[in-house]
Amino acid sequence: MRLFTFFLVLVFSAWSPSASGSGNWDGQWIWQPTENSGQSWVAFRKTFHLDEKPSDALASIAVDTKYWLWVNGQLVRFEGGRAGAPSMAQPWKRVKPVEEMPASEKPRNTWYQQLDLAPYLVEGENLVAVLVWHWGRETHKGYHIDSGQGGLYFQLELSNKPLSSDSSWKAIQHPAYDPEAGEVDRMVVRTDVAFDANKSLGDWTEKAWYKNNYNDTSWPAATEKGRVPDAPWHDLVLDDVPHLFDHGLKSYTAFSSDHFPFVSDGTPIKARLPANLQVTPYLVIESQSGGELITIETENKLNRVEAYYTTRPGKQAYEAYSWMNGHEVVYDIPAGVTVHDLKYRWLSVGQIEGRLKTSNTDLQRLWDMGANTLMVCARDNFMDCPDRERALWIGDVADQTSYLFYVMGDDGRALLRRAIRSTFLFSEDGSYGALGPLRLRDLLSQNLQFAFQCVWEYYLNTGDRETLEFSLPYIRTYLAKWEMGDDGLPILLTGTSPDRWNWYDWGVKETQDITILQTALYYAALDSLRKMADELGEPETSTWAAKRLASMKAAFDQAYWTGNYYSSVPEKLQDDRANAIAILSGLAGQERYEAIVENVLIPNHYCSPHFEWMVNLAMFDAGYPEAAIERMTTRYRGQIDREWLTTLYEKFPNGGSYNHAWNAPNAIIARRIAGIEPTTPGWKEFAITPTLLDIEHLHQKVPSIAGVIEFGWDRTQDTTVFKIKVPEGTQAQFKLPISTHPKNRITLNGKTIKNPTNQPLTLQPGTWEIIAK
Repeated sequence: MRLFTFFLVLVFSAWSPSASGSGNWDGQWIWQPTENSGQSWVAFRKTFHLDEKPSDALASIAVDTKYWLWVNGQLVRFEGGRAGAPSMAQPWKRVKPVEEMPASEKPRNTWYQQLDLAPYLVEGENLVAVLVWHWGRETHKGYHIDSGQGGLYFQLELSNKPLSSDSSWKAIQHPAYDPEAGEVDRMVVRTDVAFDANKSLGDWTEKAWYKNNYNDTSWPAATEKGRVPDAPWHDLVLDDVPHLFDHGLKSYTAFSSDHFPFVSDGTPIKARLPANLQVTPYLVIESQSGGELITIETENKLNRVEAYYTTRPGKQAYEAYSWMNGHEVVYDIPAGVTVHDLKYRWLSVGQIEGRLKTSNTDLQRLWDMGANTLMVCARDNFMDCPDRERALWIGDVADQTSYLFYVMGDDGRALLRRAIRSTFLFSEDGSYGALGPLRLRDLLSQNLQFAFQCVWEYYLNTGDRETLEFSLPYIRTYLAKWEMGDDGLPILLTGTSPDRWNWYDWGVKETQDITILQTALYYAALDSLRKMADELGEPETSTWAAKRLASMKAAFDQAYWTGNYYSSVPEKLQDDRANAIAILSGLAGQERYEAIVENVLIPNHYCSPHFEWMVNLAMFDAGYPEAAIERMTTRYRGQIDREWLTTLYEKFPNGGSYNHAWNAPNAIIARRIAGIEPTTPGWKEFAITPTLLDIEHLHQKVPSIAGVIEFGWDRTQDTTVFKIKVPEGTQAQFKLPISTHPKNRITLNGKTIKNPTNQPLTLQPGTWEIIAK
């Protein structure tokens, strides 16, 4: 929580399109002397002398696109840099296809990151070595904006004077990397990596007071490409998301040190990972003659990234720097090559901080699979999936938001803030793109969902008022695109142009009631806008929204209620998605709940996982918890029972990618079964309203921004024990489940209490034990 607060304070001003970081940039953007189009791998070296070891040495580093940094031979940062862009350098007009526009027509600012290098520096001679991978391309999936020019900017703050990148640095195209490696995939920006060890630069990252000096006299001087804020990189903006967490090199499940060495017989080696992870594969092998080609991929049929390694004679180690994902890494090592070690490196956005432990094995499996899915769909941005696209669809982000705060900590909150701000910073003419930031595409359902299930939920969970103030004008302008009809309802927006896509969900074909869906989603977004305006003290916006809400509330039933459910074409459409959103948005009155659930939500299983969690949520809110859990576990049964599977599929029962972001059963478990939700911004006050069902044991850990919340119960035949940890500076309202009241004897921390009206118990910071006998 302290780290997240620090980042918020640090970067609010830095997100401005005109911000230029510290404003004191003394160096030059540098690159290799020879220009080359497309991707490239460039190595940089800089030696310098220090009269004494510094106590502080803050380095600012910006690259296009990724970097690996060594200081005096020690790896300091594995895969630094951020894909995408922080903001436009100036407004630019989007034309189609936007990925084919020249880089000069879509100028964007550039992220920079900071590292403390003091622990790695020594008195005397020092070396900074940097490997930069310039992607040099974009895809139509839109999360990365190419500058059209590779570059490195480096500035190290020292007591006497800064050490900055300039022509005194050495720079060379790394000859071992093939810039034409693999097929260029239209869906994923990252490409395959091919490395020929026979062309290696040797120990170029090391220079030593403890080893023989590496001879870089043949390396050319770096070429200066411009200063900050020159094009094509423009202003530098401090990266507001913590660096990826490096879990280090790990052994595979079935390959401990006891398995090595062995001689490959040419059969592909399948190395099992502990879960579906983002990994860079590693190997140590020995070749007699060299020249053998090793191919590395995963078992995931949708994985778009592979690695190729050509051996040299002798013993050698290699790590592929372009991450891939799957449950198994598959090494195709030619016969006769001796294998000394196989490992993988896993990088992640923080670590899983929220936990569930429960006696219900189905819920435990769904929680673990959902948490793994969330983690594997996060890196430089939140992704719809880590293999097929790696794209930032904001509707998928809204689904992730529903349970992100129960799984991830500061790092996840910071990355979500990034998604919100970048979405709006790359808007145009009042529209923000559902796929971004490069591509502006108005996907009506996801843009509306983003307003209420992402932006408002983000504020409620973080209390980040600055981001709410930043977001409100964009949402207000977008919602004003709808005109109100004479019937009191908004006039539907339609369109299938490249700039607007009237898509809502996969699932069973021809079951979507788009009229009801768009109306209910618009109502929910409008209601969130009203709450935002009330929170920020903007009465004009609040009044505008409230007037529309009242008009819609009065007209919706008359237009679409059939007596059993909502439908725009009753004889054809009984849509579970549409009727669930009618409940969640508040359009459906409580008197309609029973009919909706009995006639639509229980029998009709039409939606994909994108809407499934919303249907489950609506069933809980309508008073049907058992039916909601029955539906959820039934729909996920085929995945729950696959023991090898650790993430969740895009479609039911097992279609599309097997790790798709929009699965959110965790939201049901944490928010409706454990029943833990914030009631004031930033979790200063929160409610615990559990639904016990037939669960004997459950313990939920919530890494809220206000501190760790713990809640759980243990049940025997005649006793239920609740344990609650309330963080300092917060207050909880705990409501005893109906099954423990009013007949039972209730004790609170050993003292008998009476609560005949079953009002919530107010719990101050501390640890509480409530026993219902």
